[in-house]
Amino acid sequence: MEEGSLFRSLLAILQWWGFNVTVIIMNKWIFQKLDFKFPLSVSCVHFICSSIGAYIVIKVLKLKPLIVVDPEDRWRRIFPMSFVFCINIVLGNVSLRYIPVSFMQTIKSFTPATTVVLQWLVWRKYFDWRIWASLVPIVGGILLTSVTELSFNMFGFCAALFGCLATSTKTILAESLLHGYKFDSINTVYYMAPFATMILGIPALLLEGSGILSWFEAHPAPWSALIIIFSSGVLAFCLNFSIFYVIHSTTAVTFNVAGNLKVAVAVLVSWLIFRNPISYMNAVGCGITLVGCTFYGYVRHMLSQQTPGTPRTPRTPRSKMELLPLVNNDKVEGKV
Repeated sequence: MEEGSLFRSLLAILQWWGFNVTVIIMNKWIFQKLDFKFPLSVSCVHFICSSIGAYIVIKVLKLKPLIVVDPEDRWRRIFPMSFVFCINIVLGNVSLRYIPVSFMQTIKSFTPATTVVLQWLVWRKYFDWRIWASLVPIVGGILLTSVTELSFNMFGFCAALFGCLATSTKTILAESLLHGYKFDSINTVYYMAPFATMILGIPALLLEGSGILSWFEAHPAPWSALIIIFSSGVLAFCLNFSIFYVIHSTTAVTFNVAGNLKVAVAVLVSWLIFRNPISYMNAVGCGITLVGCTFYGYVRHMLSQQTPGTPRTPRTPRSKMELLPLVNNDKVEGKV
């Protein structure tokens, strides 16, 4: 790899990590330090900021060409995915309210396992035995982490776990509903974020509106806090833009490894800031999970390189672009 290309890849990964970790830490800070315990409203702010950001990038600055989608397909294909996308982001923010970032990030690493199991159960899709074997350390690490978590909260744990299911469902729906459309992260946000805002706006107003008014009256510096909340929404959009950049600047294997190292960075930074207690066995469980995720990504990549026509192998991404999550869950994460 040329020196310029290596520097560009490293820069892309570092800015991706920076946005991802910052969004996660800011969301946790909003719930824990600002005492703004309204995950629906935080998610809605992120959707609004992402809708505006995607419009500016595509329509005003024209940094990305618009992928035209038929009006009928917007409701028949995009809307169902937006609904699942909305659930996924909300569950991520709910889990951040109740459990530490380190625990939430580890549970989110369970997503490959839930995706494979759902595809096997719902679509009866065959998977090579190496795929199943790669899930063993992921499941084992999650179990060890959950059992030894010192700040365990059942509600937060369930929210994070169901968030994995929502992420997997979104991935499966994307394969069928978006067939024929080659979406990138910015166009995905452009179409989905407005739908998600519409879906979540009324529930957020009805369920959390009165609580926000009370918080606004009781908080010593509400306007400064609101600036932080809306800033997290802006950075959440920037995270999606950074994903598009990193996916074009690295190889598929590098993207997978960097993604798992990103989780480790987020766990370390969150511990340095919030000092949530982490036992030795809990750290070991998190490490096992990340190693399992890396092994899973490696196996998927190796299978994708097999000669076309190899019997009974699962469909795996054959290009870097296909590895791009339709909307990155990291922000979430609360992230759009």
